[in-house]
Amino acid sequence: MGIKRGTTLAAVAVVVALSATACGGDDKAGDTTAPAGAVASAQTSGDGYGYGEGAGSGSGSDSAAKSAGQLAIAPNDQLGSVLTDSAGFTLYRFDKDTAKPSKSNCDGDCATTWPVVAAGDATAAAGMDAALLGEVVRTDGSKQLTVAGWPVYRFSKDTKAGDTNGQGVGGTWFAAAPDGKKAAKPAAPPAGAGQASGALTVAKDPKLGDHIVDGNGMTVYRFKPDTAWPMVSKCEGDCVAKWPVVAPVDKADAKGIIEKNYLVLDRPDGKKQQTVNCWPVYTFTGDKQAGDTNGQGVGGTWYAVAPDGKLITVQ
Repeated sequence: MGIKRGTTLAAVAVVVALSATACGGDDKAGDTTAPAGAVASAQTSGDGYGYGEGAGSGSGSDSAAKSAGQLAIAPNDQLGSVLTDSAGFTLYRFDKDTAKPSKSNCDGDCATTWPVVAAGDATAAAGMDAALLGEVVRTDGSKQLTVAGWPVYRFSKDTKAGDTNGQGVGGTWFAAAPDGKKAAKPAAPPAGAGQASGALTVAKDPKLGDHIVDGNGMTVYRFKPDTAWPMVSKCEGDCVAKWPVVAPVDKADAKGIIEKNYLVLDRPDGKKQQTVNCWPVYTFTGDKQAGDTNGQGVGGTWYAVAPDGKLITVQ
């Protein structure tokens, strides 16, 4: 089949425009971009298929099915992380389909309203498990892209990148999340869990040595694909759900940490993120108690932070 399994660099770029400053650049990485999402617009239909919702700009015949190309993960205020095609159009799943085994139950008029995504040259988005991509043979013999076994579609009334007009149609159509599940904004973590507590300090670890922790003693991390100048966070959507950003901390509450370029990153998702020597910093939801360093070395991209803002790459 033509699906590329390798995850390419298509993460959502988070860029802030700042006046020129001597930000640290000791271990910069490259930049990547992906389209952003828009506000959801739920619709309803009595038949559960969404027929008669309008032909829109898409062609629903199986023979005209288009590949998704380079998939991307787009943040959405109402839905959290949404999977899109290379043009930024939302991908959907249908409750009347099945994932085990994969089977599409959308043909004929249904496939006109909900154009099938061909299984051709699809590539997993950055931050997405490439093994989730697959294909299913439709009744006409064509192959349709699946995510975690679920056949995926576009919606004919989505006319521009970021539209989510198909969300909730007929109570059976839902935007797809990067893991193949229905897109849903993650619940807020309990107070104090994965959140900076208004202070940053330095702790010692037998393996890591001196490293930055938040006011709860939780290890602070950096993400290698991020850059310090321009200040860019490559962690968005599902990534931020696992690696919460460190909220701004007053310099007076940063004990033993370099104060050079101790700036705040204004993220497009509305969050404000603390940086150390211009590098965005995070905590890890996999750390359950003070002193945990379970995020160290994850994916070869996440590492604890030294008091001068540099990565601690020792394992």
